[in-house]
Amino acid sequence: MADADADLVAERAALAEAERTIAPGSAARAARDVLAEVEPEPGVAKPDPILVVEGMRRSFGGLTAVDVDHLEVQRGAITALIGPNGAGKSTLFNLLTGFDRPDHGNWSFDGRPLVGLRTHQIARLGLVRSFQLTKALARLTVLDNMKLAGQDQAGERLLPALARPRWRAQEAAIEGRADALLERFQLSAMRSQLAGTLSGGQRKLLDMARALMTEPRLVCLDEPMAGVNPALTQSLLHHVTGLRDDGTTVLFVEHDIDVVMEISDWVVVLGEGRVIAEGPPHTVAKDPQVIEAYLGVADEENVG
Repeated sequence: MADADADLVAERAALAEAERTIAPGSAARAARDVLAEVEPEPGVAKPDPILVVEGMRRSFGGLTAVDVDHLEVQRGAITALIGPNGAGKSTLFNLLTGFDRPDHGNWSFDGRPLVGLRTHQIARLGLVRSFQLTKALARLTVLDNMKLAGQDQAGERLLPALARPRWRAQEAAIEGRADALLERFQLSAMRSQLAGTLSGGQRKLLDMARALMTEPRLVCLDEPMAGVNPALTQSLLHHVTGLRDDGTTVLFVEHDIDVVMEISDWVVVLGEGRVIAEGPPHTVAKDPQVIEAYLGVADEENVG
């Protein structure tokens, strides 16, 4: 298992180094241009998908929560995953990131099959997620919450932990990255505070910042705007679009249609676990199935 984890880390580092050579923002512009040529229909193929799902099913008793025949997520774009309550959005996130196992089906990340991989192995490949309910450790400081997300820390294993110069240098590097992200998310002033003292919105920012400690290539955000006051919502929106502009692919669940319309490059709609529509935001918002299943027939004239 240790050798397998080491291989994952080495592969992850090589891919990250390759992506750093891309000019900032160029991947986002290319993704938007390419998606403009993609047909808006369920299960449509994308020119450069970073994530591909095939025949994924998950049932709980007699209830089918996820039933996705085919889904592709375009690299470098912001893709919104929407649908009514109970449509299977969070369950799909759990399956993609290894927090749950499908009954059958497979999925791949950047061409690498993920079936059978554990959550931490998937994260080390560069696919990470945040949670609808934030998972900050309330009795640790904000900085310590960030540092816990550092990858492949020498102190996690006995023999490397005995090599003090190595782990001290690594710890300094991890703390430096944590401080840089806290500054980016306007949390530097809270670095020494207990995470439990943060507001709900600040915890959302911490959750997003902590996910970036792994230098991911695809971030799955589960309702990042839920429970956030309007002033902080704009800050979160800026950070989400900033991820895309830095070359990170974003897949996010959101119920606020205004947020979806404002920042998404592509929208996928789930209904009863199935993909019932996908396409550019304004195209999807006018789809009759979406209006009936998600927006409500009465809202049709107010969409788009």
